[in-house]
Amino acid sequence: MPSSSDEWEIIAKRFEQLWHYPNCIGSMDGKHVVIQSPINSGTEYFNYKHFFSIVLFALVDADYNFLFVDIGCQGRISDGGVFKNSTLHKKIESGNMNLPSPKPLPGRNKNIPYDILADAAFALANNVMKPYSGIHNIGSKERVFNYRLSRARRTVENAFGISSAVFRILRKPLLLEPEKAELVVMAIVHLHNFLRKSKSSRSIYTPPGTFDSEVEGQVIQGSWRRVETPLTSLHNIRNIPRRSPNNAQEVREEYANYFLTNGNLPWQNYV
Repeated sequence: MPSSSDEWEIIAKRFEQLWHYPNCIGSMDGKHVVIQSPINSGTEYFNYKHFFSIVLFALVDADYNFLFVDIGCQGRISDGGVFKNSTLHKKIESGNMNLPSPKPLPGRNKNIPYDILADAAFALANNVMKPYSGIHNIGSKERVFNYRLSRARRTVENAFGISSAVFRILRKPLLLEPEKAELVVMAIVHLHNFLRKSKSSRSIYTPPGTFDSEVEGQVIQGSWRRVETPLTSLHNIRNIPRRSPNNAQEVREEYANYFLTNGNLPWQNYV
């Protein structure tokens, strides 16, 4: 992970440049990695979908690279639970992430903290933004915000997707004990980042068309979604509703208002 505010600022600028989402330092998500029933584990690794798993939790930057990974939590733990027990959450809570100081969104006046983008499985917080719950009318503030957040969050979904598509061991349950499964998955994460580093290896590992793309709100699915064999080893985490603090809701409102005014995209009111 970045260790200085300048390094985090570089990541935030990439999110703003590529995804039109300012003050963002990453998108996070978690996946169940299916494993065989561990010896003498009882129900520790048995999840709500009724199979055994360990959880892969990750923070991804604007260029589909893994910044932080926590792998190995028992499958019975939810996304939010994995995040709260991770080093990433502890650093955020203690103020040891060395994030840049809060600043206004472009053209606005209210100071906004640097945020991580999450889905509904996580709790809304000052440094964690999630969608508004419910179904909203086209063009409404809530729907526009949800679209803009999910648009930028696509990076973590695609990072998981291409890893599963290329490293075929993730297409089926891992017939390993949890400790060995952790090592295999962590190795895949490192290989993914390594292959994304240089231009030559990147063009082979993720040629044009690999990731999802978008033209004026119309999503063009990446080639990783069209693999012939179903991706059976990575599964979504359970969504557990949580109450959000008022100050975090105010931060989300400021983003929503920004997306409707200073930071609007021409096609956002029609998706």
